[in-house]
Amino acid sequence: MRAAVFEGPGNIRIQQVPDPEVELPTDAVVRVVAAGICGSDLWSYRGYGQRVPGARIGHEFLGVVEDVGADVRAVRAGDLVISPFTWSDGTCEYCIDGLQTSCVDGGVFAEPGHDGAQGEALRVPHADGTLVVVPLALQDADPALLLPLCDVLPTGHHAAKVAGVRFGHRVVVVGDGAVGQCAVLAARRLGAESVVMIGHHEERLKLAARFGATDTVLGRGDEAVEQAMTITGGAHAVLECVGAQASLDTAVAVARDGATIGYVGVPHLVEGLDLGLLFGRNIGIAGGLAPARAYIPELLKDVALGNLDASAIFDLTVDLDGVPDGFVAMDSRKAVKVRVDVSSA
Repeated sequence: MRAAVFEGPGNIRIQQVPDPEVELPTDAVVRVVAAGICGSDLWSYRGYGQRVPGARIGHEFLGVVEDVGADVRAVRAGDLVISPFTWSDGTCEYCIDGLQTSCVDGGVFAEPGHDGAQGEALRVPHADGTLVVVPLALQDADPALLLPLCDVLPTGHHAAKVAGVRFGHRVVVVGDGAVGQCAVLAARRLGAESVVMIGHHEERLKLAARFGATDTVLGRGDEAVEQAMTITGGAHAVLECVGAQASLDTAVAVARDGATIGYVGVPHLVEGLDLGLLFGRNIGIAGGLAPARAYIPELLKDVALGNLDASAIFDLTVDLDGVPDGFVAMDSRKAVKVRVDVSSA
């Protein structure tokens, strides 16, 4: 089969790789229908992290089950399934607590020795604890409606949930990428009275307005903070969706005393936070790697009801051969998020 392979910074190639097979009785083999290129994939692409040449890439996928191990009970061949970006056994203490990202036998797709999502098929460990079967009402839905459930939609929801967003809150979202866009949706879904997005791409701010942002701020640094504070007077909750030092500093600056910052941007080049400042202002920090598997069933219900639609985050669609160009488009900020159409359901 063919799959996207990381061959070094700035170098993604489509290559022939071994077909996936059931290796353990809890495995499933899934034929990929659609995949996504994630903002976190770009860090490897830019030379950050530990990914080595020859490794697979990609962790967001929608697909059809082709084969299952002898112990798999929750899915069967022919099922259309959504997968979170991590696999988890569904039975350990962390999984039972809804923190599947800390599963004692879990992992992330495309980590060393495992298949990536940007390919024709992949092996899914712990299929019962990982995969979510798409309901019949959505079997023929546009893949773009379902694909955000793999990562960015649960991640945006995680930011809003851990920040305690509730009815009447004033919320600021820092970061206009795909996760930031989904954080706007999440904040409005949880009842926020106003949502301000801070970003520096006009087209992305327009998309945020479509998703429910009541105000947008174009810019960064002190000027952006001043504008956001003028609008909100200080946010009850701040959703940090970048992971850079500047975005974290902005999040603290736009928070009112007693606010909570929900951080879900993958940290990079972050030197630290002023704990004394946070302590004195009673600002809480919560978040981290989103347990997408815990949130998918709840969010999927709203998708099925027509109440939640993040499909517009995909502003470029490529086929498998177009994955390298998709990375270029996202790296150069010419695309918010790239959808990869691999095969038909």
